[in-house]
Amino acid sequence: MAWIVLIVSGVLEAVWATALGKSEGFTKLWPSVVFGVALIASMLGLAWAMRDIATGTAYAVWVGIGAALTVVWAMITGDTDVSWAKILLLLGLVGCIVGLKLVDTSH
Repeated sequence: MAWIVLIVSGVLEAVWATALGKSEGFTKLWPSVVFGVALIASMLGLAWAMRDIATGTAYAVWVGIGAALTVVWAMITGDTDVSWAKILLLLGLVGCIVGLKLVDTSH
């Protein structure tokens, strides 16, 4: 269950990171609200998952998921360009995240 919560928290990290960019320095209400709600939920989920998953592993997976999804979303929406190099690097990042899960021995 901790891994599921950690993955959802990583997704929420991508949500709050994207909302932060869209808030334009907290001058836009709804992106700022989405940022705050997603940030709190993401941090609570990370903290909860860290009860069963080692801190280093949990944090690396959380950041990796958030970073990868933030970049993928930016490519989908056209906020950043798409290149084979970026796609390959994102696949490498996802591979590292999966690898951390596979070698984790904490329960």
